[in-house]
Amino acid sequence: MERTLTPFIQADLQRKMVFLSGPRQTGKTTLARSLASAWPKAQVLNWDVAGDRRIILERSWLPAAGLVVFDELHKMEGWRAWLKGVSDGRSEGQALLVTGSARLDAFRQSGESLAGRYFSWRLHPVTVKEWVTASGATPEAALARILERGGFPEPLLAEQATDAERWRQLYLDGVIRDDILEFSRIGEIRAMRVFVDMLRNRVGSPLSLASLARDLQLSPTTLARYLEILEALHIVFAVRPFHRNIARALLKEPKVYFFDTGLVQGDEGARFENACATMILRHAHFLQDSAGRAMSLHYVRDKEGREIDFALCEGGEPVGFAECKLSDTALPPYLVAIAARFPAAGAALLVRYLRQPEQRGRVAVERGAEWLARLAA
Repeated sequence: MERTLTPFIQADLQRKMVFLSGPRQTGKTTLARSLASAWPKAQVLNWDVAGDRRIILERSWLPAAGLVVFDELHKMEGWRAWLKGVSDGRSEGQALLVTGSARLDAFRQSGESLAGRYFSWRLHPVTVKEWVTASGATPEAALARILERGGFPEPLLAEQATDAERWRQLYLDGVIRDDILEFSRIGEIRAMRVFVDMLRNRVGSPLSLASLARDLQLSPTTLARYLEILEALHIVFAVRPFHRNIARALLKEPKVYFFDTGLVQGDEGARFENACATMILRHAHFLQDSAGRAMSLHYVRDKEGREIDFALCEGGEPVGFAECKLSDTALPPYLVAIAARFPAAGAALLVRYLRQPEQRGRVAVERGAEWLARLAA
């Protein structure tokens, strides 16, 4: 299936080197090979393949290659400085695409600066908008499939739901066994797996690391490091409370969601909220990557504990609020109050099962699937 990012990356490759990151197995290599098919004598080189690794180290790819793809290059020591040299010394007109599954710069020392030499894109799991475009399904059918299978291409496209579950188990085991070992000692793997399983049951709730640390008999500092690792590997992402004082917001409890909605253990409401979180984040990242807009995703919580699931901000100012419900169409009073406080920002109640959408004051009551299908990507 063609991904939303394809034409945008094609255009950027004409001007600069392009970085493509995102969760493991979201289709980055497939997308890279699809892009390469449109370039003369393109070469796709994977650091994990011995023959390709030799070509990378010896810089012996074809000078006439219109596009050179470096897959998983971040695993090479000193890759940033190496890539700067390659970028500066490449053949005239040669395009470079670099793909990787982990944001390793959060854990490794960066070498030479690559500022000004590249554009960056993030590939997320498939969204309602993408599946509607690719399959011709209705938004409702697309959302139902994503809630059942998750948004990763292989389980989403699988013929049987059991195949999707088998994939998911192997995926999670593989990420924890292989990728996390890059950041942790082997003795921590069991604790990390237990931590992941605990997070799967806490989607949509503010996360108290201190409480979880007591349950796991670990320090909150250790759990905070585990969470950073899981975020860097694109297994989860944290949504922090909205506050104009960024320092105060960072001190408050985050909510944690999974990039793979299929990993959520909980009722249908939790899965629906997680799916909305992944697609709103995709929307925010697309606006960042395509237009340089300073987008961020938060939730809202006041001193009385009243919450709104999502606040989409630009430059620190809210531009939209969303609350997710399965079938309850009653307007939460706090959502009404926030909509009145920020009249320039849109406010929506996203209902999974809704007979008729309507506008109630400043709040739009929307079918969740149709609202998600109108996001940017």
